[in-house]
Parts: sequence; C-alpha cells; structure tokens
Amino acid sequence: MTEQQAPVRPPPDTRPLPPPRRGADWLFGGVYGTVLASALLAALDQRGGEYTPFHDAGWVLVTAAAAALAHGYAHHLASHRPGSAGHRGRLLTAALGNEWPMVAATLPTVLLLVLAGIAGWEPYGVTAVGLGVNTALLFAWGATVALRVGHRLRQALLLGLADAAIGLVVIVANALIK
Repeated sequence: MTEQQAPVRPPPDTRPLPPPRRGADWLFGGVYGTVLASALLAALDQRGGEYTPFHDAGWVLVTAAAAALAHGYAHHLASHRPGSAGHRGRLLTAALGNEWPMVAATLPTVLLLVLAGIAGWEPYGVTAVGLGVNTALLFAWGATVALRVGHRLRQALLLGLADAAIGLVVIVANALIK
C-alpha cells in the first residue's frame, strides 16, 4: 500500500496576485460607472438651485472613486487569503486597481459638466443630454459585454437594450421625482 502525500502548497507570501481583469470583466465596471454617473447627474440637477457644473463634475469623480474603493475593498474582504500583511496589502492594491473602469466610465459625464461650465449651458439641457448619452453608452456597454462573452449579435443587441433600460429607468425616475 502506498502512502499518498498531500499536495505541496507554496507559502502564503509567495502565492501569485490575482490577474488583472481582462475582457468582459472590465466592461462590467463600465456599466456600473455609467449607471452611477447617470444617477449622480440626475440627483445633482436641482430645479431652482444654483447650477454649479464644475462642482458637480468634482462630485461625480469623488463619488465614483469612493464607490470604486468601496467595491474593491469589499471584493478583497470577501476573498480573504492567508498571508503576511505585505501580501494582503498587495492583494488589496490589486483589487482596488481592478476598479478603474468604474471611474473611467464616469468621465463622459464629467467632461460634459466641465464643458457646460465653460460654455455656460443651461442645466436642464445638460442633464437631458447627459442622461441620453449615458443611456446610449449603457446600450453599447451591454452589447459589447454580451458579444465578448459569446452571445450572437441579435442576443447581444437585446442585452444592450436591457442595459439601456436601466438608463431609461434613471430618466423616468428623474422626471417623476422632479
């Protein structure tokens, strides 16, 4: 009778870091960031209040960065691995670094707000254009993700429409609340 040996595992500190997100994975962050930007754009547009597009652009960026940090930290906590503090720190850094698409997806809204501040555009038009652009971006994100994970074109377009429906929900909610 032969003895079975337990598999040899490397010490915790030498385990590799998780790979950065690739392909469809980073596209999901684009969807999250675009929905976040739409919701913030709608929430920051106050009828009768002072219109501050530069301030609003800053808040969109700060909120996206805070959401990305919270999301990455939550992923890190949920996938706890043993190891030294230095190794855990590298894992946390990798988890936080994987959240950049969420912040990057808010940049079209930030750019729109900055341009609105420079050009003096009216808040209602900026919000309407921003929500429309973000809804179109949600369609593009959804269809692209679906194609990347193997759906056929027709299915991908339908899934893009489903993502765009999220943008429409924000538009309808904005109209009903205000």
